Amino acid sequence: MNAFERKLDTTLQADNIEILQVNVGLKCNQTCTHCHLKCSPAREELMTEATMAKITTIAQAVKPLLVDITGGAPELNPNLKGFISALRRAGHPVQMRTNFTAMTEDCCRDMPEFLAAQGVNLVGSLPCYLSENVCKMRGAGVFEKSIEVLTRLNKVGYASPGGPTVDLVFNHPLGPYLPPCQQALEKDYKRELGGRYGVSFNRLLTITNTPIGRYMEDLRAQGMDTQYMGLLVESFNIDTVPGLMCRRQINIGWDGTIYDCDFNQALNLPVTGVPTHIDQFEAEDMTMRDIVTGSHCFACTAGAGSSCGGALS
Repeated sequence: MNAFERKLDTTLQADNIEILQVNVGLKCNQTCTHCHLKCSPAREELMTEATMAKITTIAQAVKPLLVDITGGAPELNPNLKGFISALRRAGHPVQMRTNFTAMTEDCCRDMPEFLAAQGVNLVGSLPCYLSENVCKMRGAGVFEKSIEVLTRLNKVGYASPGGPTVDLVFNHPLGPYLPPCQQALEKDYKRELGGRYGVSFNRLLTITNTPIGRYMEDLRAQGMDTQYMGLLVESFNIDTVPGLMCRRQINIGWDGTIYDCDFNQALNLPVTGVPTHIDQFEAEDMTMRDIVTGSHCFACTAGAGSSCGGALS
């Protein structure tokens, strides 16, 4: 047993697949200091059209409640529109994760209109409502570009009654801390973004930064890695365990490798005891499998908990 399993006093088991999370590539127009996958403009890993076709077939068999598309910046995969169109024709609910600014790139400027027409809900990373903090994490000008894209999304119906949704994601930009209360922070975001910039969104999701990838490198450089891991372990909350995202989803990497979650993908820890690639995928193999865990899992169970859908309790 590893440290996380000793804390649980058991292994962690998966339930039925409700979410099919698909990483369509590691190429990104940003190089964020907290990125666990180390995405950047220099990365060339992109999911092929053939792999997307296999995933569409898997979705037809699994019938998930949601296909959750992520990256990198998913918009930079030239096959993305065809993939989304195929999923939507088959009747699958689709959500895409975005950094917003990719939609200011020449290749992606028509993306807001396309996504709105397809009824794709969005989850966009905006780690703070203050420009200074966002640019510290993501680079100069990122905040202003994010507001520009949010304004365009609102104009095509996002966050309007009956329209597609756009949720924002908060990652703490200022050091090794747990996120504040999700509900209270959402009120602050809505007040500041609405009052200052006139933009609207649906929900705020708070996510605890996982100590892997660039974020762990940054913690080590500051001599804060031991302090942060201690905080996560000390803040373990057993009430978060039933809602852990890995229990009801699988994550498919850009090359078709199957993982329990996005963080395990970053650590190159595929599923265990079952086929590890979509070429051998069988839905029944995934139910009740043992989930691959490690010390990084304490990030998802600390405090109010953390998942791709925000706080857990």
